[in-house]
Amino acid sequence: TGAAHAARSFHDATSSPYTRSEAFTDPRRKQTIISLLDVLSELSNEASSDHDANLPSNFEDDRDVPTVDEKLQVAGSELFNKFERRMDNLDKELRNFANAARQLGSSVGILSSAFRLRERLTKLLFLFRENAATLFPRKISRQPRETLVNPNLMDRRRTWRGQQPPLRPIHDDGLDPESFPGQFASFAEDVVTFLNCLNEFPEFTDEAVNTSMRAFEVDLKYWASCLQEYKGQFRYPAVQRYIHDLTSEIGEHIDNITVNLSMFIEIGVPTIRFAQQHAAANLLNLSTVATFFSAVTATTLQFSYQLTDGVLEKSVNAFWFSSLVFSIAAAVNSLLGLTWKQAMYRSPGHRVPWWVLIWIKRSPLVFLVMSVACFSAGLMLFTYATDQGFVTSTITTVFTAVTSFGLAAVSAWFASERWIFVQHRGHVWLEDVINETTHRMLLLSAVVEVRKIIHYCNQRILAIRGLIRRVSFKKVTNAIARFRHKHHTLPTTQEGPQMLEISRHHEPALSVCSEYTERPNSLDAPASEESESSRRSIARQRFKGAVRSVIMMQQQQAGQVPLYLRPFMPPRTPSFDRNSTAGMSPTRFSSIGLNTIRGQRVSTLIPKLRTLEPLQDLSIHTALVRHLQFSPNGKYLATSSWDRSSIIFRVGESFSTQAVLVHVRGFIGQVAWSATGTILLTRLTRGIKVWTEDGLSKRTIDRPHSVSSIAWLPNSDTQLSLFVYALINRELFLQDIQGKVLDSYHFGRIQLHNVAVTPDGQRLLGVGPLLAAPNGLHPSRTTRVEKRIIVFNIETKQFESQTPVVNDVRDITISKRGGNVLISFERKTPPQLWKMELVRDARGREQHSFAQVARLLLRHTYLPKAQVDIAGSSYFGGKEDQLVLCAGKAGDIHIWDRDSAALLHYIRPQTFGGDLTCVAWNHSTDDPFMFATGSHDGTVRIWTTPAGDRSSD
Repeated sequence: TGAAHAARSFHDATSSPYTRSEAFTDPRRKQTIISLLDVLSELSNEASSDHDANLPSNFEDDRDVPTVDEKLQVAGSELFNKFERRMDNLDKELRNFANAARQLGSSVGILSSAFRLRERLTKLLFLFRENAATLFPRKISRQPRETLVNPNLMDRRRTWRGQQPPLRPIHDDGLDPESFPGQFASFAEDVVTFLNCLNEFPEFTDEAVNTSMRAFEVDLKYWASCLQEYKGQFRYPAVQRYIHDLTSEIGEHIDNITVNLSMFIEIGVPTIRFAQQHAAANLLNLSTVATFFSAVTATTLQFSYQLTDGVLEKSVNAFWFSSLVFSIAAAVNSLLGLTWKQAMYRSPGHRVPWWVLIWIKRSPLVFLVMSVACFSAGLMLFTYATDQGFVTSTITTVFTAVTSFGLAAVSAWFASERWIFVQHRGHVWLEDVINETTHRMLLLSAVVEVRKIIHYCNQRILAIRGLIRRVSFKKVTNAIARFRHKHHTLPTTQEGPQMLEISRHHEPALSVCSEYTERPNSLDAPASEESESSRRSIARQRFKGAVRSVIMMQQQQAGQVPLYLRPFMPPRTPSFDRNSTAGMSPTRFSSIGLNTIRGQRVSTLIPKLRTLEPLQDLSIHTALVRHLQFSPNGKYLATSSWDRSSIIFRVGESFSTQAVLVHVRGFIGQVAWSATGTILLTRLTRGIKVWTEDGLSKRTIDRPHSVSSIAWLPNSDTQLSLFVYALINRELFLQDIQGKVLDSYHFGRIQLHNVAVTPDGQRLLGVGPLLAAPNGLHPSRTTRVEKRIIVFNIETKQFESQTPVVNDVRDITISKRGGNVLISFERKTPPQLWKMELVRDARGREQHSFAQVARLLLRHTYLPKAQVDIAGSSYFGGKEDQLVLCAGKAGDIHIWDRDSAALLHYIRPQTFGGDLTCVAWNHSTDDPFMFATGSHDGTVRIWTTPAGDRSSD
């Protein structure tokens, strides 16, 4: 009692503004006083921190908490070590890329940007290590600033006079926690610079690298803008934990960039090198051809340079001298372009003047073509100037004209292809343009008339040709028949000529095959051996053979059945995987957790919690139970369901239905009892209904926008605090139960999802996502937006503190005395306990005011036995909020001690059906303990301990 009295006296003394000002001026003295308070608090066994909301604890970090969980230290250190490995992998890939890019032309830009990016990674890793070492001092060691060396200098192993030069450390006085926003912004600029240099190679473009780096750039700028609002708070544990949690988001981006950069090194760099080598080989071949042609031109000039008498002789010399000049220019420009393309320090193509780029890339080929043209023209004129023979002059002229025409046509085709590419960016080929132009020309009226005339003439010509063919064919057939009849030696019957006439009559209708098989037989068989019976038999055989051949062809065609038309094979028997399900082992309390529980109060909770058992199942709802809450006086339990009904149960040994509240439209998202338990609010999608405890509807308050949360002001039945959010204003309104708006508050870019009011009614706590960064940026699709926990002063209408968090926040709950704040997260993130302490306002100090503002400090993270999917919100339990209750969707329930974060009781999922959606505790009494759970099928289950039973199992 003496130690407790001394601690309480010291708290009373420090509550004075003058005493607190002295404590804030000397950090070492403050740390000594904090240690003394720890010893006094441990001796007095004062685990609860809600004795006085205005006298908060002075703990600054979880490392000062004697009940800190070792698992959090291990998890935090593992997260940082994973991030460090990711940064090292990216640094390694950048080093490999720099080594591979040295062989490329115009690689000085990409090398410089890679060096700057590696240096930025080293600085950021140092800052993140310092931040992690502050949060987890027992697991993460600090890095001395003197050992922070530029990684680019470490890779250089150049020696001078046999000695390695000393490595210079990075001297940057700005490497402190306050430089995080600037480092993120600089990191984004370095990433963009590296990407732009990477895209300056036109030979290869990787969309995966572009996408990953652009997304990383957007997120870095978003984080830098958001962190700017926490200037001067980067040594606060809440902001440090937020920065530490960002390592998982940054690490995913780094992994994507690392993988894509590795693929670029394996595929992109060889492709670029091959393209550059191919271009260099072309220039080298062009230079060789130009040099050889200049030698040929110089040789031929020896035969004509003395001929200066006539015009032809002068023209020959002019063409050949011009050819020599062009060939020499082509050779020199080819060597110049070859040297420029292989230069490491050359500028990218888009940074070179257009005339320089055209001269280097296009002039060698143009000059060589002009040289060949001039040489050919001079050679043609040389045959006439030297009075060569007619044949020689003619052949030379013809061949020169043909080759010149081909050279001009191909050159025009190349030029047209280039022009089409520039005009259409590669979407249309030259052939498509030519076909389209031809089609348009054919649609002209004059061309259409000409085509009609040509078509008419073609039809007449074909008709005349067919008539001539039929006449000539009939004459030939008659001649053959007469020839056969004339040369027959044996007499024939009378049917012979008749049959022959019939065959001649039907001959045009026979197929080619019948004509081919008929004519040889009729020519080879002598007429003397033919008779009526033999002709008929032969006809039958031919008919049978034709029918047989047709049937065989049809069978052959029918036999080639596609694979997808063949009969299906019998289905294989499916194989099933054997999944063995192992049941959960019985619960056993951790010895570490039990050792942290101090005091007789906590020791009596464990056996009492073990006696928790289901009391009653209330199966009235027909759909999912969304929310439930006991009234403050403990007489009623209100539930809300997706079946558009809310039910008030009367609490007792056997729960009974007090009233059924039917809602015509909208789903019921929340129920809220007043402080006296006489008025109930039900929150709809776009409105609020006010009910009495007997189920009478007093009023319906309709709102034009969606209502996200409702909360009562303390000790008031005539006023209610509710939040209405819209896409534009994001406001919260203070109303009474009559629907009259008493006040409104605007929260800027924060869209609150849940609100709670402190017991003194001075402050409002809210949680919600940040809709946009201060500069208007939004994160990429794969990155979560920043969420904030705000403390808002209702009287002054100002933000007192804003705490960033990474995970999605579901609900916020304040303890009865207002010193503790329980934050519930979505999905598998465990709940957290935050301490709300009052500190002097730095802004008020300048005005000689001693106003205090609230600040949130993380105290505990309640870790379950295994990773579970949280169902609904977490709640304080017990009459004095000494417990923390959390339910999993599978049906398991965890109950922790609030101040030590030790797991007191665990209910396994096998004990009941599971599929939980929400949980609520009855705070009116501790004898017995009572809480309720809601499920997907609409069942509400009541859990309780036997009244008056305080014995352990």
